[in-house]
Amino acid sequence: MRDIAEDSDKAALRAGLLAARARLTDDERAAAARLLRDTLLTMPEAEMAGTVAAYVSIGTEPGTLSLLFALWKRGTYVLVPKLLPGGDLDWASYEGPDSLTHGPYGLLEPVEPTRGPATVRGADLVIVPALAVSATTGTRLGRGGGSYDRVLARLDPGILTVAPVYDSELLESVPAEPHDRPVRVVATPTRGITRLS
Repeated sequence: MRDIAEDSDKAALRAGLLAARARLTDDERAAAARLLRDTLLTMPEAEMAGTVAAYVSIGTEPGTLSLLFALWKRGTYVLVPKLLPGGDLDWASYEGPDSLTHGPYGLLEPVEPTRGPATVRGADLVIVPALAVSATTGTRLGRGGGSYDRVLARLDPGILTVAPVYDSELLESVPAEPHDRPVRVVATPTRGITRLS
């Protein structure tokens, strides 16, 4: 049974984080996206990855569009998600900016044929969205839909998982539940890469 106080804590934290993101200017978001792209592209694991699965950013999320394009241009096979009824994610290949179209909830989704939810298990590196990540445990706070919790639960421990967040979103702790799976790396615009145990 879920703890009502914990749900309330998560809701309040989410609201505060989303409000802080909304206060960022377009220039601040664009600068953060460039720094995150450059940081992630130079990670040894990203340089060696044959396949990268990554979210397609929208709104005030840390931007991934230029990262997806850069990975694709250098020959990495890039997988992007498509939301399924019920909240799970399917995956399809990213073939440049024209391979994305508008989907439900304002999402950008792939136009290429989907390959099944388990396809993400073949990625060498998986980049997932987060509103915040605990610097001590790697626990991520998502938006509450559980889509990426399912993705993380599917992955073998050897697959590197990364959450890009703004600098202020790497926190000492975030509320956690038993089903939460930690990420192994956090990327921030000015602090760069933080590897978590």
